[in-house]
Amino acid sequence: MSRIGKQPVSIPSGVEVKHTPTEVSVKGPKGELSFPLFPEVVLEVEGDQVVITRSGAGSAQKAAALHGLVRAHLQNMVTGVVEGYEKTLEIVGTGWNVKPKGQGIEMQIGFCHLVECTPPEGVSFECSSNTSIVVRGADKQQVGQAAANIRRIRPPEPYKGKGIRYKDENVRRKAGKALG
Repeated sequence: MSRIGKQPVSIPSGVEVKHTPTEVSVKGPKGELSFPLFPEVVLEVEGDQVVITRSGAGSAQKAAALHGLVRAHLQNMVTGVVEGYEKTLEIVGTGWNVKPKGQGIEMQIGFCHLVECTPPEGVSFECSSNTSIVVRGADKQQVGQAAANIRRIRPPEPYKGKGIRYKDENVRRKAGKALG
């Protein structure tokens, strides 16, 4: 049995959890998220907690894996609708910058053209400075994917370290050509 799956998920005040045999939805101040349920697991709302148990359908190994997965995903959904998630990206490079443009952002990152990015639904971009991008949203997966898509445009290169990186990301630098 999954050690993570055994732990109940606490529901803070202001958060509403609804579930059917095939889907669970969580509604809170920052939005509403839903997740499909598997036949191997069953949800039970007991007061201000949600308990996930295995139903006995399917193989025991798959049920154990899905038991922990559903619990972790439900905890992420509750945290997302209450607090939200954010990832911060930094642009490193001389003359490289970012500025807001409508809902999205516009980046000057060493190409001969400006690069525009529009956020997916449920995610917002914010430019706290001209070299910093903050990606915010309620869905942890969407926030991480949007940040990864921005980073993929110009990943940090190993010689000078120029590129788009996560805040506090350690970029391993290579030595240049040795003279000699």
